Amino acid sequence: MTAYQDILFDLDGTLTDPALGITNALIYALKRFGIEVKERRSLYDFIGPPLRDSFRSHYGFSEEEIDNAVRFYREYYFEKGWAENIPYPGIPALLRAQKSLGKRLILATSKPDVLARRILAHFGLDSFFDFVAGSSLDGDRPTKAAVIQYALQNMPGVSQEHILMVGDRKYDVIGARANGISSLGVLYGYGSRDELSDAGADFIADSVADLQQFLSK
Repeated sequence: MTAYQDILFDLDGTLTDPALGITNALIYALKRFGIEVKERRSLYDFIGPPLRDSFRSHYGFSEEEIDNAVRFYREYYFEKGWAENIPYPGIPALLRAQKSLGKRLILATSKPDVLARRILAHFGLDSFFDFVAGSSLDGDRPTKAAVIQYALQNMPGVSQEHILMVGDRKYDVIGARANGISSLGVLYGYGSRDELSDAGADFIADSVADLQQFLSK
């Protein structure tokens, strides 16, 4: 029996590198407001947190502007952006290995669950997951804590001491703590060691190989 039998995985920045699709969709949306993005990397902070929160904090948009920005973003992302994405090297093998150990794998993402399922299926990762928890297009489950709570509610026989949340941003760690479960931050995504440590991550993995070693203990 290993320490963690139920593993919740973030998607963007943890299983896949979504930077091209997300930033292309943001550039498309912001252009509709007359905002020109000069440096693509300046949009990387959007990778991970809820989209509405990022438009609010980075651009000071009103609620009406946020509604429109999200709509413009989805125009691009639903058509093209979701596929401008690629699994990190070693992730398919990691998921396969964890399933062979009898682990239960759950996706817990701030991305709408309909898109998350599409991405998993596109890359042949869907068969590894027992449940997919995401936000909803109507704004339900707006925080990572709410997504994790939803995932836990749909995991029969769950034991909190044997659950681990794996993600690359502080939102994954904060969401895990809000639900009383452990968290592991990965450094190959879009968060920093300081961000993850300051948020209270219980463990940190530098690479996919380090993550595999930790989960296989």
